This record gives sequence, structure tokens and C-alpha cells, in this order.
Amino acid sequence: MIVLLGVLVVILGFATRRNPLLVVGVAGIVTGLLGKMSPQEVLASFGESFASARSVTVFVITLPVIGLLERYGLQEQARTLIGRLGKLTTGRFLTLYLLIRQLTAAVGLTSIGGPAQSVRPLIAPMAEAAAETKAGGPLPQKLREKVRSHASGADTIGVFFGEDCFLAIGSILLITGFVNSTYDQHLEPLHLAMWAIPSAICAFLIHGARLLNLDRQLERELAVAAAENDLTAHAGLRTEDAK
Repeated sequence: MIVLLGVLVVILGFATRRNPLLVVGVAGIVTGLLGKMSPQEVLASFGESFASARSVTVFVITLPVIGLLERYGLQEQARTLIGRLGKLTTGRFLTLYLLIRQLTAAVGLTSIGGPAQSVRPLIAPMAEAAAETKAGGPLPQKLREKVRSHASGADTIGVFFGEDCFLAIGSILLITGFVNSTYDQHLEPLHLAMWAIPSAICAFLIHGARLLNLDRQLERELAVAAAENDLTAHAGLRTEDAK
């Protein structure tokens, strides 16, 4: 039971906003030591886990390519493209991306998107450009960060609820393998994948509604920011007149 204190380390680390990689690493070391593993065994366990799941780090290979594309104007071209589509608001664009992300994940194409591969270089700049087109100028930094967070959220939610609809995904195979071997059941991956479809539909409807509501939120916050700027400008003029 004391081994579960590693979970407490994860909770405290995330609650205090520490580096996620550091938190997970420390939690793994604590769990191993509490489980009466030697330091050498803990290190060997980390190495074996990394070697068996090295495909998770494949996205690092794409980072230099993305960096070169951004250096030569990828984000600017994305902004220009979305700026020409005046009726495509931020919320509508991210809802469309959410749908595409879910559909591609549902057929096993989980690696074609992601925060590093698509959100930062393409999706976030295009969402910002749509908001700037609507606002008629640059966004305040607070709203810019809000748009970026919603772009990342659309990607994460889309792949999270879409991938379970694919019967050959790792999570589906893990569940069926565990249930069939532990409880002497015969559970087919197709059954789990079919039951994941209603959850994916509900996730799209709920989060799609939140994304569409984002347009109204941006309008209200832009109006407030404009009013604050006007008040600041008037206050500055009065100060100059007083001098």
C-alpha cells in the first residue's frame, strides 16, 4: 500500500506546477524505492520502459523540419491563408479541426497531428489570424494565449476520444488482453471500439459547442479591452492638458 505514495508525489507535483517530466521521474524513483527495488533496478526499469516505448519520442525527429519551415514563413503563410476566409471564425475553424482530428484518429492516424507537429506551426497561428481578422487588429497577449490553449485543447480532445474508435489502438488491445487473461472472458477489440463511438460523438458535440461559444467570448473580451484602452487614452490626454 505504501507504494502508492508515488501517486501522491504526482498529485503534489502537478498541484504546485512543477516540471511534468521531473515530477513523473521523481514519482517513478520513489515508487521503485518504496517497492524495495535497488537504485540499479530502478534505473534498469527506466531504461527498459524507454526502449519498449521509444516510438513515443519519434515526434522529436520532426522538430528540426518544423523549425526550418517556421523560419521560412510557415506561420505567416498560414495566417495569410486563414485571413482570406473572412467568414471562418476562430470557433468554427477549431471545431472543424476537432472533427478532422477525431475522424483521422478513429482510423488510426493519430500521428498526423499533435502540439508539436501541427498545433504550434499551423493550427494556433491560423486560429489567431481568424480572431485578428474579426477584431480588425492584433490580439492582446491574454487573448492570444487563450486562443492557443483552445487550439491545443481541440487537438488533445479530438485524438483522445477518436483513437479509441480504432480497434487496433494500444489502449484497446491492452484492455482486451488484460480482461481476457485475468477474468477468463472473451472480449473482442471491435466491441470496445463500437462502444467508444457514442463517447466520441458526445465529446465532439460538447467541446464543439464550447469552441463555437469561444467566438462570443472573444468578442466580449475584445470590447472590454477596447474600452480599457479608450479610458487609458482619455486619461493620458487629460494629464497632458493638466500639465
